[in-house]
Amino acid sequence: MPRPGPRKIEKPKNPIKTFKKIFTFVGKYKWQLLVVVLATIGAVGANLGGTYLMQGALSIIENFDVTKATLDETLLLLGGQVGIIIAVYLVGIVCSVLSSRLVLNIQTGTLRAFREAMFEKMEKLPIKYFDTRTNGEIMARYTTDTDAIREMISNGIPQIINSTLTVIGAFTVMLIFSPLLTLFVIGMLILMLIAVTVVGGKGSKYFIKQQASLGTVNGYIEEYISGQKVVQVFCREEKVKEGFNELNEDLCKTATSAQSFAHILMPIMGNLSYINYVVTAVAGAILIINGKLEGGVATLIPFLNLSRQFSMPLTQISQQFNGILSALAGAERIFALMEEEPEVDEGYVTLVNAHIDENGVVTECEEHTGQWAWKHFHKADGTTTYVQLRGAVEFENVTFGYEENKTVLKNVSLYAKPGQKIALVGSTGAGKTTITNLINRFYDVPDGKIRYDGININKIKKDDLRRSLAMVLQDTHLFTGTVRENIRYGNLNATDEQIEEAAKLANAHSFIMLMPDGYDTIINADGSNLSQGQRQLLAIARAAVADPPVLILDEATSSIDTRTEALIEQGMDKLMEGRTVFVIAHRLSTVRNSNAIMVIEQGEIIERGNHDQLIEKRGRYYQLYNGMFELS
Repeated sequence: MPRPGPRKIEKPKNPIKTFKKIFTFVGKYKWQLLVVVLATIGAVGANLGGTYLMQGALSIIENFDVTKATLDETLLLLGGQVGIIIAVYLVGIVCSVLSSRLVLNIQTGTLRAFREAMFEKMEKLPIKYFDTRTNGEIMARYTTDTDAIREMISNGIPQIINSTLTVIGAFTVMLIFSPLLTLFVIGMLILMLIAVTVVGGKGSKYFIKQQASLGTVNGYIEEYISGQKVVQVFCREEKVKEGFNELNEDLCKTATSAQSFAHILMPIMGNLSYINYVVTAVAGAILIINGKLEGGVATLIPFLNLSRQFSMPLTQISQQFNGILSALAGAERIFALMEEEPEVDEGYVTLVNAHIDENGVVTECEEHTGQWAWKHFHKADGTTTYVQLRGAVEFENVTFGYEENKTVLKNVSLYAKPGQKIALVGSTGAGKTTITNLINRFYDVPDGKIRYDGININKIKKDDLRRSLAMVLQDTHLFTGTVRENIRYGNLNATDEQIEEAAKLANAHSFIMLMPDGYDTIINADGSNLSQGQRQLLAIARAAVADPPVLILDEATSSIDTRTEALIEQGMDKLMEGRTVFVIAHRLSTVRNSNAIMVIEQGEIIERGNHDQLIEKRGRYYQLYNGMFELS
């Protein structure tokens, strides 16, 4: 069974530059960030301050002398000191809560801004971007990559700030207490850092392998969930399970290795911390005996607490780096999406409402008249002319390829007069769909010209050009919402009556009325609760409600059975009446009544004419129509 290759775990290529870009989003919360830093300083300061003040409380107990002071006075003094310590710790709690709450605001707001920026940019990208990437690859920007950034903002960076401040503060207080004892702590710290470097380095390697294996397993599961019908049709369940078990075993081994090092590191660090504690305690006791530790036991006890506070943050800092590197790598992929070149539109000819009198004179108007015109501003002389939107399409020596040095269309010339039905037939990959993609300006032609109502389509604004067209594709796409909303997608200003008329035209009305809530029935994601034929009927209704002068049908009836196709034939004829129609079809019976049929092979039109003319030629179309060759 085929199995996906291992997923590559990337490291950031330019972490500093990427971090600065992230900060342009986080920087919108600069005042909250300032409060977070101040609150973190307050929390760390309170924690260290409470430990430092402990020396005063212990000194009161250590220096208590029954002969010189009463017990009540000592308890009162001690109670005051303990009260101060408690107050300091309470301030630390308030600062910690405030910091955590503000970090949550910053994190959620930043991710919202990231997703908004990505989605806004995605809507401006050319079709080529989506044709050259998988849906999963694009979705990963919104899920895996943003989640890594979330983890860095909510845990990684705050933990590093907190740990760094704790290390600096603890080291400073320890030096105040005893520079000599601080040297013992630093010595043990060097051993701990060596352990982190050796064990953590090996664990990091296995962690990367674990993430790669996990990605591979998830990809395998996703692939075979979507292809479960194929698996069962060909009885490949056992083979699929064998492939999964093999990948799962790899994941188990790498995860065991990664987790082993992770679980080894913490006990090592914990025990080294205890050794550090014991060594420091013994060294402190020796210093006390020799009278070289000012404050004695009252200094040693808080110093021991500080030594723990000093060593543990260093381990926490090292553990956060992998997560931060992962987040920066994800952020680079997100910014790569945001920095993609948007779809270029240099068109200046626009589509306007028009009034056309009996003499054919076109006048622009504000109200909707049902008539349209191209408003063409001529840069050369500053004049403006109006051309009635009629739907005449002409290709003149068009050569095109999706990639350099890989031509798909070669010197294609064709024309469609208003109201004509043009059929494009030929093998898969011949270039039929490419022609319709060029009419929509999903791609621009490098050689040759395409004219629409006599105007070079490169001069027409893309939105206006596409508003004058409607497409019904082989792979229909419906959105989550009601049947009515999905049909209205073709014309957001359509009334309920117009929606029902469009559905009747496409012969969709009868099955819609049999649904639980009729036109208000909710359609699941991509119409999963409808048959393929029903989905295509709704797509045809959506095109009908748009009422365009040009209609493109790309295998629009491929998933409709012959009986259903016959039922909608009359409706389709009404839909196509008076419109320029481009039809791509494998069923040649559906194109017999076309005004012109273009037979395309390897990017060239090898035959053209109506059905009778092409049958009479007894060429490629004749062979296809009589089943001598199969369209694939």
